[in-house]
Amino acid sequence: MKRRYRNAASGFTLLELLVVMVIIGMLAAFVAPRYFAQVGKSQAKSAKAQITALEQALEQYRLDVGTFPSTQDGLDALNVAPTGTNTGWYGPYLKKAVPPDPWGRPYLYANPGQHGEIDLYSLGRDGREGGTGDDGDVTNW
Repeated sequence: MKRRYRNAASGFTLLELLVVMVIIGMLAAFVAPRYFAQVGKSQAKSAKAQITALEQALEQYRLDVGTFPSTQDGLDALNVAPTGTNTGWYGPYLKKAVPPDPWGRPYLYANPGQHGEIDLYSLGRDGREGGTGDDGDVTNW
């Protein structure tokens, strides 16, 4: 019976493993910022698309009822007829409940708006008014 002996030169040395780890770390440092920048842009684009869809539902509501929902009724009026709306409400105007913005917060709605007939917006990633880049507000104006 022949025995096989493991060659002492097989496998990786600690130095080789460290070199590979450094190369992987450098690649991650180069790729990660670009990837996360794209994630932030996609969240803002998603918020803009949702705001556009909500505006279209609000416009349909206005055509049926005659006015946009009040600030107090808010976006919930797209799914449930507000009290005092006796005729003209033919909703629901959305298939599902009003979604939160991509950062998990509710969209803000005002009627009358400061920037137009209605204001519909998200405060962005930071949750505060203003900001730039990924922290900027996403609005309908």
